[in-house]
Amino acid sequence: MKLRKILSAGMLMSVSASPAFADYTLTILHTNDFHSRVEPINKYDSTCEGDDIKEDKCFGGSARLLTALREAKSAAENPILVDGGDQFQGTLFYTEYKGKAAAELMNDLGYEAMTVGNHEFDDGPEVLTAFIKAVDFPVLLANADVSKDPELADVVKPSTIIEKKGEKIGLLGVAPADTGELSSPGKAITFSDPTEALKREVKKLTDAGVDKIILLSHSGYKEDQRIAAEVPGIDVIVGGHSHSLLSNTDDKAEGPYPTMVKGPDGHDVPIVQAYAYGKYLGELSVTFDDDGVVTAASGQPLILDGKIAEDTKLKERVAELAKPLDEIRKKVVAETTAPIDGSRDTCRAGECEMGDLVADAMLDRVKDQGVEIAITNGGGLRASIDKGPVTMGEVLTVLPFQNTLATFKLKGSDLKAALENGVSQVEEGAGRFPQVAGLQFTWSKSAKPGERIKEVMVEQGDETVPLDPDATYLVVSNNYMRSGGDGYTVFAEKGTDAYDFGPALDEVVSEYLAKDNIPYEPYTDGRITAAD
Repeated sequence: MKLRKILSAGMLMSVSASPAFADYTLTILHTNDFHSRVEPINKYDSTCEGDDIKEDKCFGGSARLLTALREAKSAAENPILVDGGDQFQGTLFYTEYKGKAAAELMNDLGYEAMTVGNHEFDDGPEVLTAFIKAVDFPVLLANADVSKDPELADVVKPSTIIEKKGEKIGLLGVAPADTGELSSPGKAITFSDPTEALKREVKKLTDAGVDKIILLSHSGYKEDQRIAAEVPGIDVIVGGHSHSLLSNTDDKAEGPYPTMVKGPDGHDVPIVQAYAYGKYLGELSVTFDDDGVVTAASGQPLILDGKIAEDTKLKERVAELAKPLDEIRKKVVAETTAPIDGSRDTCRAGECEMGDLVADAMLDRVKDQGVEIAITNGGGLRASIDKGPVTMGEVLTVLPFQNTLATFKLKGSDLKAALENGVSQVEEGAGRFPQVAGLQFTWSKSAKPGERIKEVMVEQGDETVPLDPDATYLVVSNNYMRSGGDGYTVFAEKGTDAYDFGPALDEVVSEYLAKDNIPYEPYTDGRITAAD
């Protein structure tokens, strides 16, 4: 058992104040929520193309990450590379290869451990099992009972021990407690609150003589702070799931890097996270004294911009993997009986056919969760679709931003405020115009912004009833709007019980178009009307 678990806080301070002849420094390099961004991304976290490539405005990608890792490791003391989960889902590389491309590239990058994220279960435990068998490092999951899925149980581990410079490092992994609702693990696998599972695993590690313990947590920034405060024996938490940028220099950061939280044994636990999509490489230097107590923790997320060259060999391999994706882009996924109007002029000024399609598809996907209303931004619709066969490439042209579904609760008064924002800049052709499903609204262009919404009706069964300003509604939007994009700050500030990383919007729409193998008939139905 660690000495710190049996000494008082005062005694620990005196120990730390004396010369530490066995101080040990570990450099934790980390990523999280990579979401299949194998190729470089642009500032919108989408695939970097065209002028952005020419002007060197790309970020991330596996080949650039490899260069950054080589440089970081060469300058680091006892480096270790770990991942906070959600390597799966987000681009055509996952659609085509499932976990195979991720496994190959993670092996090339030299990862030493990762935790399971909820998206690792998007195609069931079979795909996750195949991924774990293909990687050269342990994949960790402590807060799930996988015993009824013997294949997965045989390969996933709750914890592991690695050695660096003769020192034992204990690693643990946890996924969201509500992974069963967020993904598709199947009924055989059950998830639990991570704290009790972690207490058990920490004890196993300390009983095995491990006094340096790192948690890889795909639980989210706030949940990680709770875990740090409640579970003794954890030294460092490497996070994921909430896509949080932690930084001491970026004014958009969600918190400091590292965020220090006092644990139940009286010692501060550093928490780190490095946004998402491979845009940053987290780098934390941690010093332990000879009792395994963290005495110093510092670092920063390193932005992987155009100043960092892409590794030539890995870049060529990524290009080779990308070749079959053209076939996906040409794949026919549905048929439409008429052109679907998604023009900029229409969708940024009023109800449009593409807006109805996308909002209806969003609502249909999550209505079984009790979601009542869908809102998406007209500016997120980038093209129309011609009559006849619909290809995945056409869907991706309409929805190129790799957005995901975001669900949250919102009061009726805040919902009206969101609609006011949506119609506030129609004269400027702003992309914020709201395309909706599950509600109807009337607005006035002649009224001044902030006073344009005249009536809002909510669909409840076969009836439409007035929006109740005091009622709480379940809403689905996209992750860009939910984070405050296009002026929808009310979603970011007032939305509660939010989950921002649902299925990809392009997949939701393509599946809705193909529903029941019936050709889609474009329409508008008067859900948005102008009073003047």
